[in-house]
Amino acid sequence: MRISVMSVPDPGPAPDGQNSLDAAIAPVVAADRSGFHRAWMPQLPPMAGMAPWDVLTALTIAAGRTSRIGLGTGVVVAYTQHPLALARQALTANAAAGGRLTLGIGVSHPFMVEALGYSYERPAAFLREYLEVLVPALAGEPVEHHGPRITTTGQVTLQGAPAPPVVTAALGPHMLDVAGELTDGTITSWAGPIALEQFIIPRLNRAAARAGRPTPQVIAGLPVVLTHDPEPARAALAAAFEIAGQAPAYRAVLDKEGADGIGDVCLVGDEATVEKQLRRFADIGVTEFVASPKVPSADAATVATTTEFLASLRL
Repeated sequence: MRISVMSVPDPGPAPDGQNSLDAAIAPVVAADRSGFHRAWMPQLPPMAGMAPWDVLTALTIAAGRTSRIGLGTGVVVAYTQHPLALARQALTANAAAGGRLTLGIGVSHPFMVEALGYSYERPAAFLREYLEVLVPALAGEPVEHHGPRITTTGQVTLQGAPAPPVVTAALGPHMLDVAGELTDGTITSWAGPIALEQFIIPRLNRAAARAGRPTPQVIAGLPVVLTHDPEPARAALAAAFEIAGQAPAYRAVLDKEGADGIGDVCLVGDEATVEKQLRRFADIGVTEFVASPKVPSADAATVATTTEFLASLRL
């Protein structure tokens, strides 16, 4: 199992003398130097308190400042742009990155999508249709699609632009079917090892097998906090991410885990405890773990210690 890192830009002003976009990219550059497999960056919503850099533009710039690390979007929200436009942008970014990009895509949550003026009705059906346009467009194929949600005719032809792998944010059964049948795998949030082993991975693998696709990637993302006093750290994580636990998709996966809240699925403890937890993810078939060491409840010293420890692991 590879260890990667989630690079979340800080909201608010950048450090003195530093361009705020440079500050957003700096964790990706640091992750490259530290030896992480991949750096993921979310597409933050344009809401109060957020710093909504365009993630593909930011990663394109980061590609020019890094040498070997993989780059991933975790995730682009499908509702925010047409699939042909996203194909063009992703191909451009992947060409700039020398083929190091992985395109993570998802449908977000009702309150975010409806705030943009879109309907969130049948999100899995929407994403299936979206991918039926996006995936062939990334391959340079002509696309003609006349569906209930998306209508388009076109082709994206960019010479020397390799198609990036596509993974889908999928937790529920219909989303996992879409991910397995049409993409290279799933990237999960707030899913613990029980939910992954008993529900997510089997459903994803069955969908891929039905479609005749290779065994899919399983990319699991969770906060990690290195500490000798885990209970206060878990409580702080639960408070910091309380709103996430109220989102229906996340609440459902927490219920499958038997977890009361977000703090119960985060990786918290000393070095031996965290390494044991990570090995459990590897043993159940997770192919990549995306750690988020920089969380609101952790001070700078804890973040630095956790990041250094994660970079040193070879699982």
